[in-house]
Amino acid sequence: MGALGDVALAVEHVGSTAVPGLAAKPIIDIDVAVADDAAVRRAIAGLAARGYVHEGNLGIPGREAFEAPADLPKHHLYVCRADNREYRRHIMFRDYLRAHPEAANEYAALKRRLAGRHGNDRQAYTDAKGEFISRILSLAGWRE
Repeated sequence: MGALGDVALAVEHVGSTAVPGLAAKPIIDIDVAVADDAAVRRAIAGLAARGYVHEGNLGIPGREAFEAPADLPKHHLYVCRADNREYRRHIMFRDYLRAHPEAANEYAALKRRLAGRHGNDRQAYTDAKGEFISRILSLAGWRE
């Protein structure tokens, strides 16, 4: 990603679209891991120069969110340090679902039920997935 120069240690496709066959909205979630806080600041500047709008941490400390420029496909972009808790959780959850198709199928069924139940209430939908996500992370070996 040219806007990041050499600051990115990893650019990871995360979220439901990152798991083959998993039901998902057509929006890609991208986590960019960087080395330190100075690299986060450089990433913010580089992305702003490319037309991304910095939205702050949106309530998740240490993870900076960006609105994509209109000329790019719709996606959610986040920048954080590689040691960030949410970044590590995203990768662990994604990797577990990729390796365990039965869990991915269970998650897809849950997402469909919750979408029907909660409609456009994104927060209620997200909250209702919490127990499943916690269980999968525990199975994956996540330790607080």
